[in-house]
Amino acid sequence: MSDDSREIRDEGDWIIRDEAALRAIFGEADGGAARKSIPFLDKHCRTFIGLAPFLCLGTFGADGRADVSPRGDQPGFVQILDDRTLAIPDRPGNNRLDSLTNIVGNPQVGMIFLIPGFEDTLRVNGKAVLTRDPALLRTMAVNNREPRVAIKVAVEEAFLHCAKAFKRSRLWDPTAQVDRKTMPSLVRMIMEQIAEAENRAQPPQLDDALVTSYECEVEEDYRKNLY
Repeated sequence: MSDDSREIRDEGDWIIRDEAALRAIFGEADGGAARKSIPFLDKHCRTFIGLAPFLCLGTFGADGRADVSPRGDQPGFVQILDDRTLAIPDRPGNNRLDSLTNIVGNPQVGMIFLIPGFEDTLRVNGKAVLTRDPALLRTMAVNNREPRVAIKVAVEEAFLHCAKAFKRSRLWDPTAQVDRKTMPSLVRMIMEQIAEAENRAQPPQLDDALVTSYECEVEEDYRKNLY
């Protein structure tokens, strides 16, 4: 298998290749699970989105490559324009533009909304466009800073999701929190990954002073450029 091909190796009869084979294992959805999807944002969806300070945005590029990006701000940052349309401000980031580039090439998006303390989640799927509508962007300003673009989503499907994943993971349980010191800083990990990828022959040797300098730059960026 070439480096350019990331397909999973053929494992013969162990690979599930179509929905019929999948359903033979799990059966069909029934009851509320089969019927809960709605093609609009009802009062419960609107309330949920209004309380959610965080969502994960799934996108797919024109080449089919998938990506998931976190989006967060104060509750209510995602605007509900009507019962079939919502808008997400694009706050300053690292300019990789993975999600935005994907949307330009393929409008299909999937979102999952989270509320701190809620083990239930809300899933919304639809088609997105990027807009520079000045009237909309003005309503999304924080500290007099408007986003450069907004992600406008035409809702095709919305449904509430049960709490099993959160109960298994204990995500909101304070006793399950992991000490951040368990792993190196974000800056150190990224620098080590870059160094290893660029020089695989030997383990990366980083200058601690340089790492500390970059860590300070990141903290300063957080302080000045969240909006």
